[in-house]
Amino acid sequence: MDTKELLKKVRKIEIKTRRLSDHIFGGEYHSTFKGRGMTFSEVRQYQFGDDVRNIDWNVTARYNEPYVKVFEEERELTMMLMVDVSGSQLFGTQQQFKKEIITEVAATLAFSATQNNDKIGLILFTDEIELFIPPKKGRSHVLRIIRELLEYEPKSKKTNITEALKFLSNVMKKKAIVFILSDFITDDYQQTLKIVGSRHDVTGIRVFDRYEEEIPNLGMVQMEDEETGELLLVNTGSKKTRRNYSKFYQERVEYFKDSFNRSGSGSLSCRVDESYVKKLLGYFKRRG
Repeated sequence: MDTKELLKKVRKIEIKTRRLSDHIFGGEYHSTFKGRGMTFSEVRQYQFGDDVRNIDWNVTARYNEPYVKVFEEERELTMMLMVDVSGSQLFGTQQQFKKEIITEVAATLAFSATQNNDKIGLILFTDEIELFIPPKKGRSHVLRIIRELLEYEPKSKKTNITEALKFLSNVMKKKAIVFILSDFITDDYQQTLKIVGSRHDVTGIRVFDRYEEEIPNLGMVQMEDEETGELLLVNTGSKKTRRNYSKFYQERVEYFKDSFNRSGSGSLSCRVDESYVKKLLGYFKRRG
């Protein structure tokens, strides 16, 4: 992609996603995530109507009367976008690849955070950390993130979500709003997600294609594994083959839902031919 074409694509995505974040998501994002970062300010005597969960039992015991902790909302939040750029993101049987939808969703979230004057950072990952852009504020920073999402050429085609989560833990010591964008056709990340979910406000956004859910009956078909490059001759006419694939895929979907649920994190799934606008709005409203 030459520079002129890249800038044109960046501008096109900015116009579309900024309009969405300005008119739809800005307020929803703010109401969903404001107050997620709270810092301890002081203790004061308990007053009628205070949340009993905020009682400071040590101070209460010392003075023989109830005291509560007072928290202040951190005005500045940090959003981290963790984007899977492995080979399977270049799959799509409709009008768009999964990668294109992921880029639009990430850009919309980034502009929503910018409206809130928050910092935005980016981690591009495969089975290794491909790129890390530390959190910063501002439109030009968001445009840089969009450029990387559009044109970055990953070194690997494989996926390792656990490694990406470990990296996040190492670079983000303070609580952050974290969005993980992937097709999540992998497993073994549940334990690490639990640890990360206890420190950060995490949401998994699963982007998928309808033809990943089940293989259509097309007879003998040569297929390539996008992550390993392996070529396979698959008899899609076999009911057993289609059933086994469908079982494998559904197990990954259930693992995704269960993992995010157990870690206390949020999750949503969006098919490439569905409206991610409705999906995101619904998710923000449920959480708000």
